[in-house]
Amino acid sequence: MKNSLAEREPVALEEGQRNDAAAAAEREEAAVEERRLEPMLTLTLEDESRVTVPVKALALLASVLREMSQGNAVTIVPYGKEVTTQQAADLLNVSRPYVVKLIENEKLPARKVGPRRRIKFEDLMAFKQKDDAKRRDVARELTREAEELGLGYK
Repeated sequence: MKNSLAEREPVALEEGQRNDAAAAAEREEAAVEERRLEPMLTLTLEDESRVTVPVKALALLASVLREMSQGNAVTIVPYGKEVTTQQAADLLNVSRPYVVKLIENEKLPARKVGPRRRIKFEDLMAFKQKDDAKRRDVARELTREAEELGLGYK
């Protein structure tokens, strides 16, 4: 059996496959909309075997395909999954020591497992959302100040 989804590397599509992913996402999103009240969707495979897929899983697959069609790498992390400080650093696009500092300054919750730190994925994503919002606010303020000073930003 293959590794769990959370242990796999992010997956990206080749540029030529992105249009196929976008089309598949549109078809799946339409299928989900049309079957709004049905709890399952049955797919018939090429060998005529059938697979029953919950509509929520199909909606998730459509979201994955949409991201991949835009050239984004995707990985699935189960709710409740914990990540290492290095994985958190990679996701935040910062250094591992910076993540450790965030934990030590109690800006990012974590727990210790032996000498290692583990961060709940949902806590990491909540931190990232707040941090991203703060960065957007600062960028807006800088742009506003530059416009007031007539520095040519519009």
